[in-house]
This record gives sequence, C-alpha cells and structure tokens, in this order.
Amino acid sequence: MDGLLVPPARSDQQSVLPAATTVVLVVAASQIRELALSLPRTTEGIVRDSVRFRIGQIVYLALSPDETLMGFAFPKEERAMLVESEPETFQLPRTSDLRFNWVVARLDRLDEGRMRELVIDAWRMCVPKKVSALIDESGAQRTSYGERRPTRGVRP
Repeated sequence: MDGLLVPPARSDQQSVLPAATTVVLVVAASQIRELALSLPRTTEGIVRDSVRFRIGQIVYLALSPDETLMGFAFPKEERAMLVESEPETFQLPRTSDLRFNWVVARLDRLDEGRMRELVIDAWRMCVPKKVSALIDESGAQRTSYGERRPTRGVRP
C-alpha cells in the first residue's frame, strides 16, 4: 500500500459505503431506427403495424408494434445456443418463423452496445461483402475499402 494513506478506523464509527449500483440504459426504438437507417441499402417499411428494416426484399430487423421486442437476422445453427445461454434476453421466433434465420430480443434487456452489435451483424448477413466492408464493427462508415479491396492484374 505504498503511497496510500488510510485513516485509522475508529471503533465508534461504522463504515457505510454506498451500495454498488448498476445502471443499464434501456434501448429505445428510435436508437435502433437511427442505426438501421444509417446502414447502406437499408429501407424502412411497416407490415402489420410492425416496423421492418430490409435490404431489397430481405428483412433483417423488425420491431414489434409495442416496440418492446426486436427480431433480427441470426444464423439458425447458433440460435438455440444463444437463447439457452440468455433466456431472459432472447427468445425463439414464433413457430411460423422458425424456418428463417431469426431470433427475438427483449429491448429492456439490451444496452446500446449489444443492440449495435446485433443490428450490424444482422445487416451483414444480408448485404454483399463489398458493402459490408464499408461499415466497421462500431457502425461507423469507412471512407474506403482499405486493405480489403482486391487488386486485379497485379501480382506480388
């Protein structure tokens, strides 16, 4: 404990430390909408009172009419593991949607970082790799393809 001065404890005082609190900011539908619409080729539409975000005709993200649930594209092979690992956050889609690469998340259980990760990964499943390379992991748009851009006709 070099350099740390701690006053001696007095027997007549009780040490009262503030209880540790965890503040989790719940994600709002407006944040999801803003992120989704910032991604290239994304369009927004409404189907049966539910907001859907799509690339062409492929829906990769949807909000429930009451905006408490977010459905998103997710590999079928991995979804059972995701739902089993965090059942309070994720759930399987309704039976008619089990044939799709789809999972549902409760918005009150997501923070902004996790929401960004899920939305961007869902978007990446639906766009060509060339378009996907335009967005980094944080959702920021890159100015160029950088090292990922193939060079044709040039041999090393």
